[in-house]
Amino acid sequence: MKILSLAAIALAAGLAVTTAARAEDLTIATAGPMTGPNAAFGAQLKLGAEQAVADINAAGGVNGMMLKLEIGDDACDPKQAVAVANQLVSKGIKFVAGHFCSGSSIPASAIYKDEGVLQITPSSTNPKFTDEGGWNVHRVCGRDDAQGEVAGAFLAKKFAGKKVAILDDKSPYGQGLANETDKNFVKAGQKVEVRDSFTAGEKDFGALVSKLKAANVEAVYIGGYHADIGLITRQMREQGVKAQ
Repeated sequence: MKILSLAAIALAAGLAVTTAARAEDLTIATAGPMTGPNAAFGAQLKLGAEQAVADINAAGGVNGMMLKLEIGDDACDPKQAVAVANQLVSKGIKFVAGHFCSGSSIPASAIYKDEGVLQITPSSTNPKFTDEGGWNVHRVCGRDDAQGEVAGAFLAKKFAGKKVAILDDKSPYGQGLANETDKNFVKAGQKVEVRDSFTAGEKDFGALVSKLKAANVEAVYIGGYHADIGLITRQMREQGVKAQ
């Protein structure tokens, strides 16, 4: 992934003076959902980090040191993310490309801050991560407030005067994104017909879909992850809801 390659380049510049500089190898890490419903994204993080490390090592490494990569699996679970962060710092790692989910990046960042670990997330978009985080946190992706501004304006233009639903999965990522989209949709003079939340990982969204059907919505915006969104979309179609 190009994003993680950029993170690795930042590592080369930022960690040249660490205490690890005298070692033969410099171990870094990437962390994200290697298992669980979002494992497809974890696989991308892993492959991207492995390629970045291979490219940097092929070019001579960092100040003559070869990079080694540790993989942390948080399954996008906040508690597991803290455990992963503690495991990584116990190994003396000073740079983490991750985590994937905002709900994982935010609590993990406190561990990294206390232990002097640089954290660059390629995907966590909740503004709280950097607004309230420490010196060590950075991101290389658009924030929820930036994405929500675009999404809200798009919905307001494409579905002006129509019935729109905005949903979220209650996570820091999904809820933050949906709230920003809602705010900007309303700011553009439109009304949200249905504003609701669901629990990530559910299998039966029948009640939620029935609510959308009863409201006769024509568009649904969902702040969440693909596994849930796929099921919601399928169950919408099964109930005859044709909303985009």
